Amino acid sequence: MENLILYAPLLARGTLVTLELALASLLLATILGALGAAGKIGGGPVARNVVFGYTSLVRGIPDLVLILLVYFGGQRLLGVLGGWFGFGYIDISKFWAGVTAIGFFYGAYLTETFRGAYMTIPRGQIEAARALGLRRFVILWKVTLPQLVRFAIAGYANVWQVLIKSTAVVSVISLQDLVGLANDAGKSVREPFTFFAAVFVIYLLFTFVSQSIFNWAERRYTIKGRNDAA
Repeated sequence: MENLILYAPLLARGTLVTLELALASLLLATILGALGAAGKIGGGPVARNVVFGYTSLVRGIPDLVLILLVYFGGQRLLGVLGGWFGFGYIDISKFWAGVTAIGFFYGAYLTETFRGAYMTIPRGQIEAARALGLRRFVILWKVTLPQLVRFAIAGYANVWQVLIKSTAVVSVISLQDLVGLANDAGKSVREPFTFFAAVFVIYLLFTFVSQSIFNWAERRYTIKGRNDAA
């Protein structure tokens, strides 16, 4: 326990890196998920096939393999391009490699989350808005998005809970995140169980706080939706 207290600032720094990694990955996944859902719903045959290939690819590979491919493959690719254009050696960021891999991976799941939420919106409401002469942007902002958020929030919360736990795998590329620093500290003082128990508690805290926030948001949007319907 004394060693855990001694290394508390180090673990706090790793916790911050993990949280930043998770939030940046979620932002990228949300953007990719929104684009993917738009491609599946309103895109042409090419867009739908691209999105289908994207989601099928992600379902077929583990996130750990994708992280290794992005980091080591990206490093090799940048090295080749640097040699061609005379830039020399280019070092790829471990943090952004993790963000790219995790965001790309979970963007496929958010694609289906957003698509399913959109399909749940009653078609009659959109048709009624068009009949009133509302412009497409107004329909999107006033009719579609509020209901899309309400129907998607449960699935979005599930993806976030899995995503934040997936950040642990970035330690394999030596990113100094919570798991990586706890592993190093545990080995240095020969108390791995103590430090990984602390990691266990911190991840539980992450998921508990996150679930509380999403539960509040889900209740809020459910009540708002009932009030709007009334």
